[in-house]
Amino acid sequence: MAVLFVRTLVLYIFVVAALRVMGKRQLGELQPSELVVAIMISDLAAIPIENNSTSLLEGVVPILTLVVMELIFSVLVIKSEFFRSVLTGRPALIIKNGKIQQGVLRRLRLSIDDLLEELRLMGYSDISEVDTVLLETNGQISVIPKEISRPATPKDLGLTPTQTHLPHTVIADGKLRQSGLQAANITEERVMELLKKKKIRSVKDVFYMNVTDDGGAFIEPKDKTT
Repeated sequence: MAVLFVRTLVLYIFVVAALRVMGKRQLGELQPSELVVAIMISDLAAIPIENNSTSLLEGVVPILTLVVMELIFSVLVIKSEFFRSVLTGRPALIIKNGKIQQGVLRRLRLSIDDLLEELRLMGYSDISEVDTVLLETNGQISVIPKEISRPATPKDLGLTPTQTHLPHTVIADGKLRQSGLQAANITEERVMELLKKKKIRSVKDVFYMNVTDDGGAFIEPKDKTT
């Protein structure tokens, strides 16, 4: 039992490390080759766990081979347009200039109901609002609406709003984050001043706090019932 625990732990750490090396992607955004590699890695990792007569090395070497090949392929995809089109394919134009490309739908084996469902999920209940629809190589749908149907932007209204940036987390679950303080260029003393304005005495009483580049702060106290 102890041996099985150790083997499982070692393979778990190795597989997680391998996937981290391959890069960060959501499962739904994986290219076909990446999805195949992820499935094969999970299967290969299961073999040494299920069969004690199989050495860990016999599971690690194939996984390492797949990771190395995936890294090589990812470089080739970046460097070569031909290799990229062969390995990942090209986006498919489903709607062009407001007209449904029926031949493309048949080739992709998509029904009109499938297309309408995807458009509704993207916030377009009427297909006449859409100018261009692309099926990306990762299976996601990209929609470009007609100009008259797209939301108005500050530029359309002649406005020049101040650019906002990602807020910096300075307190999380009652603990001060030094990395957040450095990113926000704020001191602990300033944090305590902001807390005192909310009548909060201690960092430990704060569930979450962030600070924006313009000095604004969001503070969520801890729930006293928890």
